[in-house]
Amino acid sequence: MLIVTDHIHISLKEIYFTFARSSGPGGQKVNKTNSKAVLHWSIPNSHSIPNVLREQLLSKLQKTLNENGEIVIHSDKYRDRGRNVSDALEKLKKIIIQATHVSKKRIKTKPTLSAKEKRLSFKHKHSEIKQNRKKIW
Repeated sequence: MLIVTDHIHISLKEIYFTFARSSGPGGQKVNKTNSKAVLHWSIPNSHSIPNVLREQLLSKLQKTLNENGEIVIHSDKYRDRGRNVSDALEKLKKIIIQATHVSKKRIKTKPTLSAKEKRLSFKHKHSEIKQNRKKIW
């Protein structure tokens, strides 16, 4: 199980990986192993998450999903496959947490009386400075 939060758990059976050769500078005996991990997770076919969360993820992650509704994450940060797999799972966790985060609604406020007075006094002082720069005839 991939534990995202206390309420969100994703079965690892729903996530599958493909592996490819990592990019980067080559040379003799370099880049011969398939260490790049590519994570695939199909949100519409997932049974681990509730329907409400599924709809929320599909709407918020609409631009990052492919035509099948899968989220695809690449990781070639490390030189070995196991660490790239765990890095891809961490990236998936972060994406899900960001997509499910509900931001607080902004409460409109008005400036205080002292803030208004401070702003106006600054404007008057600034105006006086500019007035004193004029040539006197």
